[in-house]
Amino acid sequence: MKAFRNEQLTNFRSPKNRKLMESALRKVERSLGREYPIIIGGKHIRMRSKFRSINPADPDQVVGIFQKADSKVATKAIETALKTFEWWKFEKPEKRASYLFKMARIMRRRRLELAAWMVYEVGKSWAEADADVAEAIDFCEFYGREAIRYGGPQPITHIPTERSELVYIPLGVGAVIPPWNFPLAILTGMTTASFVSGNTVVLKPSSDAPTIAAKFMEVVEQAGVPDGVVNYVTGPGRIAGEVLVQHPKTRFVAFTGSKEVGLRINEVAAKLQHGQIWIKRAVLEMGGKDAIIVDNEADIDDAVTGVVASAYGFQGQKCSACSRAIVVKDVYKTFLDKLIPQVQAIEVGPPRDYNNWMGPVINRGAMNSILNYIRIGKKEGRLLTGGSRIPRKGYFIQPTVIADVKPDATIAQEEIFGPVLAVIKARNFDHALEIANGTVYGLTGAVYTKNRKKIEAAKKHFHVGNLYFNRKCTGALVGVHPFGGFNLSGTDSKAGGRDYLLLFLQAKSMSEKVK
Repeated sequence: MKAFRNEQLTNFRSPKNRKLMESALRKVERSLGREYPIIIGGKHIRMRSKFRSINPADPDQVVGIFQKADSKVATKAIETALKTFEWWKFEKPEKRASYLFKMARIMRRRRLELAAWMVYEVGKSWAEADADVAEAIDFCEFYGREAIRYGGPQPITHIPTERSELVYIPLGVGAVIPPWNFPLAILTGMTTASFVSGNTVVLKPSSDAPTIAAKFMEVVEQAGVPDGVVNYVTGPGRIAGEVLVQHPKTRFVAFTGSKEVGLRINEVAAKLQHGQIWIKRAVLEMGGKDAIIVDNEADIDDAVTGVVASAYGFQGQKCSACSRAIVVKDVYKTFLDKLIPQVQAIEVGPPRDYNNWMGPVINRGAMNSILNYIRIGKKEGRLLTGGSRIPRKGYFIQPTVIADVKPDATIAQEEIFGPVLAVIKARNFDHALEIANGTVYGLTGAVYTKNRKKIEAAKKHFHVGNLYFNRKCTGALVGVHPFGGFNLSGTDSKAGGRDYLLLFLQAKSMSEKVK
């Protein structure tokens, strides 16, 4: 087996690739509005109550029609997964891994089509959508190799009087609850890590991105993954999600999303249910209030480029997005003078058009929440650019910069999840580190400086799970930057790292006396 290598991104500056993507977008557009069933044990289930997924760039355009699961259906999914687990847990790791490698090959063939679905359903630009598919492929390739590694002989200390071994065995049935913002990559990562480890899954996607999850299920079926290993349930989180988390036969929950929902899942999972004989594992990746520090010994042009990419890529709708720029006072004005023209040059519009770098936010509720934060921010700082909804069809917001923000201000503390950057002035580098650590989160961060001593100081004192130097704070690569955060950013699961599959396994030690 070849060593793992990250999937290369598509170069859309190439006329050929742009034509291929345009073709994929047209193909997907012809398929919009289809109805998709719940899938449990390979059986397709339709409900009387349904909901629609819409295009946030054009809310009149229906992307797909989906079933609203109830507690009975959610329970059936768990029972089916539990029955499947009784034999799937004994499948050889190499066999389980082979399904992931097949899925990776299928995703490569369908790469631009899958990216096109994300352009329509969640408003990703071409580049962001393509990177999402590339990361999904990476997860399949990386976790397949990891499953084989964990399935092999494990290093232990041997003694002459016993034959000893340690093996990793799966946990059981898992509820996988992915987010809408990386609707293929994170969904693929959490789901494949679960079932390649020998567990079975009930997958409950976000109601803002169920179509992409349905396309993932097509990939699962095309790869020949046995029925019942991955079960797909759509519907409101309150009904389906809490039933899945509460059920006594659910062994673990893998969740990526907001701090509030993650803490609720953690609370519900921690409560012992009647008939439950284990402590449920909760693998939680939640929010962030990520900061980029710009030192007085930084390359300011480079820093501005990194801040803009981190703050406004995918409309700032990433848990890793830069929502705070902490700038040392000596270069504060220079930084702002260079920042504002770049922000104002951002092309905003429907992402179906390649030239639009920023698209819509995910839905009306998100738009209203972001606009409310901007109203608060105008009182807490100095609005330099943006600050309004763009008057057109869809949920478009101007890229916004609010300067002179105090470290304890609302917009410097709470996750906005939109294209809003708070700029904070620091007295010096040590003060900048203090400000950076002054939130309840600890996910990502970056430092721009040419001073080696300051870099070493940040390595010791900047308390985040993913820290970068002289580059943006988004764009973690599988295998290169194992991803997960500290404090209320989650359980530091380190997705895409060599520790991740351990979260879905348990170690069994066995010894036999030698005569």
